[in-house]
Amino acid sequence: MFNSRQYEWADVTLVLGGQDITEVRAIKYSESAEREPLYAKGRYPHSIQTGNIAFKGEIAMLQNQYDALVLAGKGSILSLSLDGLVAYGDPTSGDAPTFDRLMGIRFLEGAKDIKQGDKFQEIKLPFVFLKLKNNS
Repeated sequence: MFNSRQYEWADVTLVLGGQDITEVRAIKYSESAEREPLYAKGRYPHSIQTGNIAFKGEIAMLQNQYDALVLAGKGSILSLSLDGLVAYGDPTSGDAPTFDRLMGIRFLEGAKDIKQGDKFQEIKLPFVFLKLKNNS
């Protein structure tokens, strides 16, 4: 059966370390591969070789959610190693949800930034992780 349902922000749920992160403002994550052409006789590549696979991302959340992560990390988010689950869809509306599991998340930095006129503090947390599993 073909499903042309397009997800919107209200359809996204982020569970991080077993906790539903309700004050998440954005999430992005990606998978990349090292690739390079293999040259031999002639001037055109013979094939494209693949090297390491890498996973990275970024979470934007509100300051009090960040503070809860700092508390869980006993003073620093850099000590945390978490699994994350990103769910798309609203089962209460009859949507069959799809899931992306981000395994072994480690944060790269925890920087705060606020400026005049801001009504809230949004904190962006870049991270790397070990593996991405899609469960549709």
